Amino acid sequence: MTDTGASTARRDRLSNDVPAPASTFVELTWLERRIETWIRFGHHTSEKIIDRHRRILGFPAGAAFAFVRWASNDFGTIVSRLDIVRAVGAGEPCQTVPFVRPGGDILLKIAGWPKVERMLQMIDAVDARGIDPADVSPDHWRHVHNRLAAGQEPRAYTIEQHRAFLLRRRAQP
Repeated sequence: MTDTGASTARRDRLSNDVPAPASTFVELTWLERRIETWIRFGHHTSEKIIDRHRRILGFPAGAAFAFVRWASNDFGTIVSRLDIVRAVGAGEPCQTVPFVRPGGDILLKIAGWPKVERMLQMIDAVDARGIDPADVSPDHWRHVHNRLAAGQEPRAYTIEQHRAFLLRRRAQP
């Protein structure tokens, strides 16, 4: 884990260009068939376009998002990753994730295209139930991560679980 104080100078430089509500910034790059990074789900509050291939999205504290990274060379895919991250607030400890500043609370981390593809299908299944994946309980994403790491099939996220999560979140101060 990293203390966010160490990255304050970098964040302060960036915050001059991006509106204040964002606390976590994700740099996205798109070089067709070479480097492709994208957000699968999540609600950003700011966007800064650097050039035609790069942009920076800002997420408010507490927001969850899925960050997909894919890269290849002349011989095929060299990296395929999917991270589901919860944006941290100022001063909160965080874990480092490439291209995410200052970092975040990692809820799920998957590497390798077959696993990433399976995870994208699971996210699609949540979408198909009419639930925004960004609003899913962080505990569910941790459950999925742990089950996949153990080589077991994760339980599906149900509408009943989602309602219970929303009620718990409303009841907490």
